[in-house]
Amino acid sequence: MQVLFLVGCGPALYVSDVLDAEQSLEQARVANARFHAPYEYHAADAYLEKAREEAAEGHYEDAIRFAQSSAHLSRRALQIAEATRGAR
Repeated sequence: MQVLFLVGCGPALYVSDVLDAEQSLEQARVANARFHAPYEYHAADAYLEKAREEAAEGHYEDAIRFAQSSAHLSRRALQIAEATRGAR
């Protein structure tokens, strides 16, 4: 019964993580991270796209991992962008 419960949670966990990744990427975009932290920004965007692809195929564990990586890199890109703007 626990296996069924865990399998059923995949989509819910994915939605939560992908929303976090989308919000983080949007914050980085607004801060012009694509110019100040291009590696982190574009990698975050690519991870988010891959998360969506994996979820579409029903691979929620992989999708969650990619969404979390996207959120992490987006936050890093935002930090770099804010530090770059503050240094000017």
